[in-house]
Amino acid sequence: MRILVLRALGLGDLLTAVPALRGLRAAFPDAEITLAAPGWLSGAVSRIEAVDRLLPTEERAPIGFREPDLAVNLHGKGPQSVERLLATRPRRLVTYDENTWRQDRHEVLRWCDLLDRHGIPCDPYDFRLPPAGERTGRIVVHPGASTGARRWPAERYAAVARALGPEVVVTAGPGELDLARRITPDPFQGSLSELLDLVATARLVICGDTGVAHVATAYRTPSVLLFGPVRPAHWGPLNGPHQVLWHGTTGDTFAAEPDQGLLEITPDEVLDAVGGVLCGSESSARVTSA
Repeated sequence: MRILVLRALGLGDLLTAVPALRGLRAAFPDAEITLAAPGWLSGAVSRIEAVDRLLPTEERAPIGFREPDLAVNLHGKGPQSVERLLATRPRRLVTYDENTWRQDRHEVLRWCDLLDRHGIPCDPYDFRLPPAGERTGRIVVHPGASTGARRWPAERYAAVARALGPEVVVTAGPGELDLARRITPDPFQGSLSELLDLVATARLVICGDTGVAHVATAYRTPSVLLFGPVRPAHWGPLNGPHQVLWHGTTGDTFAAEPDQGLLEITPDEVLDAVGGVLCGSESSARVTSA
C-alpha cells in the first residue's frame, strides 16, 4: 500500500503533525508512507520514525507522485491543497473541506481529529522525538520567527541574554543572521540537524511562536515561549515543562511589525518565567498579564 501525505509547510507545522503521522503508521504498519514536504526538513523528518520517504515539495508546487492508494491532506482545508492531491489520482482521499474545518482548534488536535473521523485513531500526545543526547547547561535564545508580527524586539532578547549569562547560545535561522548579531556577535549557525540536537540537549529554550518552540516541546526541553498575534490554545505546547507568556490579545499573524500584545511582554516577565520553569514546573499554563 502506498500512502501520500501532504504537509508542505515549515518546521513547527511538521512537528504538530507528528501524532497524525504516527497514527497513520500504526494503522498501516506495512504501507510505504511518503511525505510531500520541503526538502530542507529532511533532518527532522528522519527523526519522526513514521515516514518512509520524503518527497521534496514546495508549498504551492505540484506533487510528483502518481496514483497513491491513500492520499492524506495534512496541509490545509483546500481548495488548493485538495486540488494538488486530486491531481495525483488517489484511490482514496482524506481531507477537510469548508464544511468540516474548525478554525478554533489546536493544530495538533486538528489533524488527529481528521484521521479519527476516517477510522484512523491517533494519540495527540505522541509528539515526542527520540532523545538526542545528554542534557547540557546551555540556554538557547532564538529571536527569529517567520513573520515580523511574531518577533519580540532584539534589544529585549539581548537584555534577557545578558541577565542569564555565558551559557546562552543565540541561534539564527535562514536570513536571520543580522537579527541574531544584534544580540551576540557570534550566533550559532548550523544545519537543521545540528539545531535540533542543540535544542534537544539544552537546559532551556526562550523564543517566540516559531518552529524552535515546537522542537523544545518535542524533546521536552523546558521553554519560555512568547506569544503575540496567535492564541497559545491553537499553537502552544499541550503539556510539559513550558511557560507561555501571552497578554490575551490576537492580531494579524502576517504583519511586518511586532504584534502589540507581544510588545507588552517585558524582559522581567521573561526572566520571572525562566525562574519558574527551571524550578521544575511541569505546567504549560498560560501566563497572562493584565
